[in-house]
Amino acid sequence: MALMKNQTHISHFILLGLFNHTPLHLLLFSIIMAMFLVALSGNGLMILLINTDSRLHSPMYFFLSWLSLMDLTLISTIVPRMAIDYLLGHGSISFTGCGLQILFFLTLLGDECFLLAFMAYDRYVAISNPLRYSVVMSRHVCWLMVAGSWLFGLVDGLFQAIYTLSFPYCGSQEIDHFFCDIPAVLKLACADTSIYEALIYVCCILMLLLPFSVISVSYLLIFVTVLRMHSAEGRKKAFATCSSHMAVVSLFYGAAMIAYMRPQTYHSSKQDKVVSAFYTMITPMLNPLIYSLRNKEVAGALKKFLGRCLCGGRQE
Repeated sequence: MALMKNQTHISHFILLGLFNHTPLHLLLFSIIMAMFLVALSGNGLMILLINTDSRLHSPMYFFLSWLSLMDLTLISTIVPRMAIDYLLGHGSISFTGCGLQILFFLTLLGDECFLLAFMAYDRYVAISNPLRYSVVMSRHVCWLMVAGSWLFGLVDGLFQAIYTLSFPYCGSQEIDHFFCDIPAVLKLACADTSIYEALIYVCCILMLLLPFSVISVSYLLIFVTVLRMHSAEGRKKAFATCSSHMAVVSLFYGAAMIAYMRPQTYHSSKQDKVVSAFYTMITPMLNPLIYSLRNKEVAGALKKFLGRCLCGGRQE
């Protein structure tokens, strides 16, 4: 009872952030903001090109437009808040605001896990069974896959956000992170969270390993199919259509597995911040660059779009 009386309920948290107010950190902050602008413009442009160019109205680009939307939303959930906190010199966030940030972050993270798996399956069908591609990957099926991605992500985000904030929080209000990441938040709880942390660990492994298994099997089957091709040109084209997606999967899952599949004893706040910055800022910036630079159809659509803009500007 004495312990409960000494506990005071926390109505808000304080995010300690990623940077200090030093010349070096100011430079790093400026780089992060430049990356944010590149991510916004790159993903926004990908969505615009895919929806306006008829040559990109295929299942692969349909999924890519949703991936760009998820990346754009993910980085917008984290960076603007972090930038405001840094510029104002304090990172106060309400209890509800912290819960919403956890919800959006985990929902989008889960969305991308499953969407990348469906994109790998799409490439498998396109290469291994091209004659049935339009039937297997119909518009209806593609919409169901996207809806399933959002549903799985939302269920995971809701469960973890509600359960995390159900613990009593008292004493210190300082979260040693630049956003409300669950492991950092749970350190402030005034209750035993060990069982829940173990549950989160298992949940994260499942959310990562299940889609990653689909991706691995899909690309293994693709590899076998490509090896059986007699045409060198066909093999080259098949690898070209998959290379961009494989690069994106490597970046996203590499960072996510380092962040969530390491035992808690190997975690440190500095390492967690760096890894989190990678998949919340760097990956959303790189994804549209990878697809635009490594994909001739996207590059062609971009040239066509820029040509229309330049011609329209001259006529005016």
